[in-house]
Amino acid sequence: METLGTKVAGLPRVPNFRDLGGHLTRSGGTVRRGLAFRAGELGRLDGPDRRAIARLGIRTVYDLRTEDERRVQPERDRLPTSVAYVVADVLADAPEGNPAQVMGLLERPDELRAAFGAGRAAAIFTTRYRQFVGLASARAAYGRLFTGLAEEERRPALFHCTTGKDRTGWAAAALLLLLGVPDDLVMADFLRSNRELAPTFRPWLDRFAAGGGDPGLLEPMMVARPEYLEAALEEVGRTFGTIEGYFAAGLGIGAVGQARLRAAFVAPA
Repeated sequence: METLGTKVAGLPRVPNFRDLGGHLTRSGGTVRRGLAFRAGELGRLDGPDRRAIARLGIRTVYDLRTEDERRVQPERDRLPTSVAYVVADVLADAPEGNPAQVMGLLERPDELRAAFGAGRAAAIFTTRYRQFVGLASARAAYGRLFTGLAEEERRPALFHCTTGKDRTGWAAAALLLLLGVPDDLVMADFLRSNRELAPTFRPWLDRFAAGGGDPGLLEPMMVARPEYLEAALEEVGRTFGTIEGYFAAGLGIGAVGQARLRAAFVAPA
């Protein structure tokens, strides 16, 4: 039995595009396929990609990116007209060091080193994952996402950020944990982004090195590390106690909404 989300074939211009289904739960059930997909940015969709999205029956796209990212790489007009497009800006309340600003520094290695060298990049990302849990805009964005996923008329749905690794990675992990997927499988799914994104990141690293930068400086920003997800989970435990408490008190999705998500996404044994 497949225990990791399934990569979606036929979408080469969309990084890290995966079906969230296929995971086994502690109860012996299986997360249903074809209801929720995770991905990187969709701004490069072409005709075949749009037809592939239409074939998947996707009704709603949740964009977790910042305003700057959406401006640099708009995607609404790239989507099939039948798809509802929902902005859920996770980092709206944390403008400093947002992903678009980091990408801009790839052409300025000295500035990037000053901002993120000496271990600062990993520390910033660890803090960022804690913000995914506690930041007001993050709670609002993830609440909007999961509330939508509980509504049958909005599914199948796709949620994404720029690479589908961090904001998207937390969304996937939180939902899978709520559905009862064991911690080790959730972590494996989280870390799978490293394999999926390696071809996407290689040109960035080569360009950065060619401009005089140290590719090792980018590694903490381009790799999904176990300690990042662990930081978010620690913040859940510290602030909300359990994943159920996070959904209820943090996202405004109580027992009824949580039950709807489980009923929709988990096929019993």
